[in-house]
Amino acid sequence: MSIETSITGLAEAPLRQARNSAAFWAATGRSRGHEVIRRRGFLAVAGDERAGLRVLIQEPDLTAEELAEITELAARATGPVEAEDPFSVTDLNHLGDMRSWQMPVMLRPPAPVAEPAMEVVRVHDEADLRAAERAVIEGFELARFRQGEMFPMAILEQPGVAVFVARLDGEVAGACVTVVEEGFGSHYWVGTPEAFRSRGVGRAVMLGSLAPLAELPITLTASRLGRPLYESLGFTAAAPSTWWAPRA
Repeated sequence: MSIETSITGLAEAPLRQARNSAAFWAATGRSRGHEVIRRRGFLAVAGDERAGLRVLIQEPDLTAEELAEITELAARATGPVEAEDPFSVTDLNHLGDMRSWQMPVMLRPPAPVAEPAMEVVRVHDEADLRAAERAVIEGFELARFRQGEMFPMAILEQPGVAVFVARLDGEVAGACVTVVEEGFGSHYWVGTPEAFRSRGVGRAVMLGSLAPLAELPITLTASRLGRPLYESLGFTAAAPSTWWAPRA
């Protein structure tokens, strides 16, 4: 990749992440039977008391009407309100007693992928999907979800969506979700339960899920702890994304 192409790709990464996140959360909302609301400047998924409301900013220039609609959706949400802005332009602190933080949007250009050090497979059946769900719920401490709520079976039927699990000593030790949208891939819910951490599970599940996407550019949003792993896999930080969630 040339320097000019690389710079262009990094500049485009927030928009690509915005579009991919919208595709992922729309697919999640459909699979859960929740309302998906599409506007020019944002996408929102209005769920139940456990899933709550998810808002994904899609453009850096929200109109007053769009911001007012987000505010109204948050006011009538029956569960937690969570939002993300890959452009870090829109201020959503007024939505309630929220905390906000920033994480980098990262970009990986098309490139070969090494073999994982353990078995990583794409999920096709309910047993593996339930195991993937447990790994993500434990890894992200999302105990509010009941079995089958976070990853309904219908998620496996959504276009562009794939769920992967890594097995260590015969047990599912980690999981993630990938989404392909408009020629870009992205990763979500890269989770490892505490009992399996520091054993290479995160790297393995990333490598195994990157392999089918090796010819595509990939974006993701990285946590502070996850960033070193992603950098070692060829991802480069492009821009900060701002997230909001209820205070603990």
